[in-house]
Amino acid sequence: MKKLGVVLCGLGFGAAFAPIYCAHPDVAFTGLFDPDTARMKEVAQTLGIKRLYGSFQEVLQDGEVDAVHLVTPIPAHEEQAAAVLESGRHCACTVPMALTLSGIRQIARAREKSGKIYMLMETTLYTRQYLNARRMLDAGELGRVQLLRGVHYQDMENWPEYWLGLPPMYYATHAMSPIAAMAGARIERVMCYGSGSMRPALRTRYGNPYPAESALLHFENGLCGEVTRTLFETARTYLEGFYVYGSRASLEWGFKDSDDLTLTRLEGAPHRGFATPSENLRSPAVFANLPEEIRRFTLAQGQYDPTQPEKSLTEGAPGGHHGSHPHLVHEFVRSIVEQRQPAIGFDFACNVSAAGILAHASALAGGKEIEIPRF
Repeated sequence: MKKLGVVLCGLGFGAAFAPIYCAHPDVAFTGLFDPDTARMKEVAQTLGIKRLYGSFQEVLQDGEVDAVHLVTPIPAHEEQAAAVLESGRHCACTVPMALTLSGIRQIARAREKSGKIYMLMETTLYTRQYLNARRMLDAGELGRVQLLRGVHYQDMENWPEYWLGLPPMYYATHAMSPIAAMAGARIERVMCYGSGSMRPALRTRYGNPYPAESALLHFENGLCGEVTRTLFETARTYLEGFYVYGSRASLEWGFKDSDDLTLTRLEGAPHRGFATPSENLRSPAVFANLPEEIRRFTLAQGQYDPTQPEKSLTEGAPGGHHGSHPHLVHEFVRSIVEQRQPAIGFDFACNVSAAGILAHASALAGGKEIEIPRF
């Protein structure tokens, strides 16, 4: 298959992906669009990118563009993703997928009509912590999964206006996605409670009274998961974390965002077992499945030494949401080249996004249990 033309829309956080696309061996060219033309030109000049666009519509009118990666303001995701798919292009989109169930349905219709790929660019599913935990889970080292927990603490004060007062569960995919993937089943039902109070100014845009929300997820295979999310007026250092408790061993991440995994094993006879003291389990960057051209992007800027590639890759500090960025780009690109559904596929994206939307609805209804629809 020919190499791809990919356009990256949104160059705040999105600029981190531009050099990865430029270096990927299956990408013919990388284009850029951002309403901030000065920012766009700055990124383009740094990376030697020639294709710049004056509008989102101009991107969709370029016949040489095969795929669009959206890293745009979250209220725009559903409309823009649907437009990308309707234009006959593959779409990658940062989280969340949408803020409404009708938005998810709009994307679903566009995807079905176009037959193109949609991938949710969920960073937590490619962090070094998750990839190492997944390896142990798949190898049977944890035994049977018994309980799952996910957390995401972040204060969005002084972020762009559209964030202010956002319901915590509308942006819960970083907490939900790793435990949903490890559960190995779709989320079937959700119930949620809101907690705390916010100043009136934060309640205006979304009508949300809660700075924190905690949800119980019921999976179709009978497992249960807990998710807690905070967004405003909660004094806590940033953290995305997941906890998986198994019959033989448990993994926890973490107390600080930079932590490795904490491992606890069960030892002794099954009927009188006891847990060993917890130990830190090193979670190195994962890069073996990536093309050599983009392996260096698993590391923080300046950590890669081309004269000692293996040493710097195994010992360097992870970058880009714990080393996830090149994995996301590679999976999106290869899913197009190989004409297959991506690992973070459409059904999964719909399920975790709808679960967050309906979790907030449950909180507003006093903890009512709500069934998650299929799309």
